[in-house]
Amino acid sequence: MNKGTILVVDDEIRIRRMLSDFLRSYGYDILQAENGKQALDIFYEKNNKIDLILLDVMMPIMDGNKALKEIRDFSLVPVIMLTAKSEEYDELIGLNSGADDYITKPFSPTILLARMENVLKRVGKNRENIIEVNDIKVNMDSKEVFLKNKLVVLTPKEFELLIYMIQNKNVVLSRQNILDAVWNYNYDGDERTVDTHIKQLRAKLSKEYIKTVHGLGYKFKE
Repeated sequence: MNKGTILVVDDEIRIRRMLSDFLRSYGYDILQAENGKQALDIFYEKNNKIDLILLDVMMPIMDGNKALKEIRDFSLVPVIMLTAKSEEYDELIGLNSGADDYITKPFSPTILLARMENVLKRVGKNRENIIEVNDIKVNMDSKEVFLKNKLVVLTPKEFELLIYMIQNKNVVLSRQNILDAVWNYNYDGDERTVDTHIKQLRAKLSKEYIKTVHGLGYKFKE
């Protein structure tokens, strides 16, 4: 039985393999990343399917604290920090950044599993998967969107478009980028369908959030 999907993020391949094999034996599906940037790429792609992230702190390219900060801009997915550091100050940084728990290496996989399952149990009871940006709040579980705490009714495609743009906030997205991500690569319709859906989103939300970048595409402005 699949008990959930865990994203294991650590620059040491030995630790990733050990945790992956151990957690699979207890019924979890595993995704792996070797640094914070790769973890964010997987998180954006698989966001709704990730139940918990095991996130190492000390990694090249992007460390765990920076990755956690960006994740918390979009999601309340449970995160347990893994680190070789044992100073109280380092633990406080992780917890104050939004980590659900903190475990110091070396650790017992059995203890980690127990801590994981406690977090999953607690979060499952007390948290909804909420994204908040500007005056917009999105409940990813119920697929509901609120503007200044008032429900906004979106079509399924408008909802997908909004989530894609929020996940790529402040990035200029071409019409083709949007078609590929929201309508899939095999879509053979006209690019003007993007303009139509952007117009509908603006009418339901606000013109100030989605900016036109002339000659290039659109940008969701935070």
